[in-house]
Amino acid sequence: MLRKLGFLTIGLFDEADPGRGHESTLEIIELGERLGFDSAWLRHRHLQFGISSPVAVLAAATQRTSRIELGTAVTPLGWENPLRLAEDLATVDILSGGRLNPGISVGPPMQYEQVKDALYPDSASVEDFSYTRVERFLAAVRGEHVTDFQGTVGFEQFSHRVQPHSPGLASRLWYGGGSLRSAQWAGEHGMNFLTSSVVKAEESEDFEQIQLSHVRAFRAAHPAGRVSQGLVVIPTDSATASQKAKYAAYAEKRLPRTQAPQGPARMMFAPDLVGSSEEIASRLTAHAAFQEIDEVAFALPFTFEHEDYVQILTDMAQSLGPVLGWKPAD
Repeated sequence: MLRKLGFLTIGLFDEADPGRGHESTLEIIELGERLGFDSAWLRHRHLQFGISSPVAVLAAATQRTSRIELGTAVTPLGWENPLRLAEDLATVDILSGGRLNPGISVGPPMQYEQVKDALYPDSASVEDFSYTRVERFLAAVRGEHVTDFQGTVGFEQFSHRVQPHSPGLASRLWYGGGSLRSAQWAGEHGMNFLTSSVVKAEESEDFEQIQLSHVRAFRAAHPAGRVSQGLVVIPTDSATASQKAKYAAYAEKRLPRTQAPQGPARMMFAPDLVGSSEEIASRLTAHAAFQEIDEVAFALPFTFEHEDYVQILTDMAQSLGPVLGWKPAD
């Protein structure tokens, strides 16, 4: 039985009119709340035409929603200063009334050789993109001391921990990973775990079995932690003929990359699930990893129009979710 239903969007926009694209994303989040979704997640896109600052967009979303959980899936920590990110997230969590679910990952930023001089002009060669960077972030969010200094200087008071401190935020931190080690590490460090629609073909070339091994490895390390599954899911129950054709062409174009590991890192991609809610539910219930989770954040395709997302989300909430045993939030 599916307990929590969420969705993920990249928030594409036209460079000539970025305001409209960002407004579309906020409208989609508002729609998600009205439809009863449990969560809405934003993905980062740096130096591209997708949301580069999900934290800022989610701050706006906190003022236009009242119930739905708001997350990032995921924030690449290599682009961030851990202490400053902790401040921003705590602030947005306070504004949301405790609804923020920040997801992060580590490793060098994408296209690092091309962006490092702009991103870290004085420290590119010594930046640490290991799990140590996450540990710094965790300590800051959890309210540990980030400096030995506190007290009053003149008329100003200073704290030795990040302010504002949001006590519940640490329990809602997620790690997004595609490797067995990431799943284990997240569990060992008390985080929740976002499985990915892209995983490393380490012990197998069967996507479902790889994702299942990550779920089990995480739970072995952190039995009380939350696990959310990520897949691209496109229900077509109320879609027009032209929409169905568009969705089918999108999935067909992306299918070849799911047949074998890709690139030097041997990445495996999950196939997109397109069809009626009954058809998708049948495939999901047969999915080895889905059988062991009760929480999902289904990804919206990146290149569709606003009206397509409205149709897909509506079918997810009103058709697919109930078939999977989910009940919309009040």
